[in-house]
Amino acid sequence: MEEKCLEAMIGIAEDMYEQMREGKIPELRIATRTKHNIEFNEDSEVWVYGDRKSVRSAKAVKGAYQLLRMAYVIDFLKEQLNQNRSSTLRELYYISENWEKGKFNEQQESDRLIEDLEILTVFQREHFHIRPEEDGATVIGPLRIREETRRGVKEIHCQDDVGEGGYQIPINVDRIDFVNHDAKFVIAIETGGMRDRLVENGFDEKFNAILVHLKGQPARSTRRLLKRLNTELNLPVVVFTDGDPWSYRIYASIAYGSIKSAHLSEYLATPPAKFIGIMPTDIIRYDLPSDKLTDKDIKALSSILTDPRFDSDFWKKEVNLQLELNKKSEQQALAKYGLDYVTDVYLPDKLSESGII
Repeated sequence: MEEKCLEAMIGIAEDMYEQMREGKIPELRIATRTKHNIEFNEDSEVWVYGDRKSVRSAKAVKGAYQLLRMAYVIDFLKEQLNQNRSSTLRELYYISENWEKGKFNEQQESDRLIEDLEILTVFQREHFHIRPEEDGATVIGPLRIREETRRGVKEIHCQDDVGEGGYQIPINVDRIDFVNHDAKFVIAIETGGMRDRLVENGFDEKFNAILVHLKGQPARSTRRLLKRLNTELNLPVVVFTDGDPWSYRIYASIAYGSIKSAHLSEYLATPPAKFIGIMPTDIIRYDLPSDKLTDKDIKALSSILTDPRFDSDFWKKEVNLQLELNKKSEQQALAKYGLDYVTDVYLPDKLSESGII
């Protein structure tokens, strides 16, 4: 796999060289990463990039620097693969400090260039031996896995063999084998506080549920794990988040695929995932404590109304209601009725209505 990945990267550099050798100004064409260039794939039921392309050309100074940095990165990744070493996204950014003309101004630039290489080569950053900083997302539940470690292969039960924090999801989830399980469904939870509440209340044991802590916007490894639990173990996946536009986007990245990584949607997205998080209708139904929407919230909700991933009667109704109410609410607002309410009432209600239990 690494050899093919290396060939694909070197092919990009060779193409730029050939353009210059022929007296042309080098350029690259790459899929435009906006919500206006994602389309629904009927076969895989996920959102992927469409046909719109952006041009990175050396005609402009900015474009020339982008192509130069890509050449630097390809050279660095080539050496890294040849030496069978790896680095983090953060390390790559700092490594560029030594590149006289190719230094990145901020990490967002180097992160985006790695995404460019993923799109152009059809390989993932893990194949480049590039990894994120430690994510910290965890799993607790009736699931036994087999994992390759530096000290060999070991089996771990995600209830019996882990602490209160749970089993930490590794960067490369495909190195995990599922041995067996007693689970009936998977619940992905946005916040650590709510994950802890469910664990303390014994939700995973009572409902035979696998709890996956998303830790905010979920990392690729977390989304890949949810995908595998759904497709390989045939377990329903539900997503439990706060009731605000940023949380709805968390759900969208899990179920529909994210806009910035739409090239990986078929690998990461879980289309059957159901949303059971706090909704505007829940603010009314459960009379939940709430906060006023900020200007950023309102702008984000308006953006969701034009996002093709949310183009359904359900989301349009809920988002428009939220704008009308001018309110948002958190998972923890359910504590208004006591610490057991979320596990004794709210989640059983939502899971029953969703046909999960």
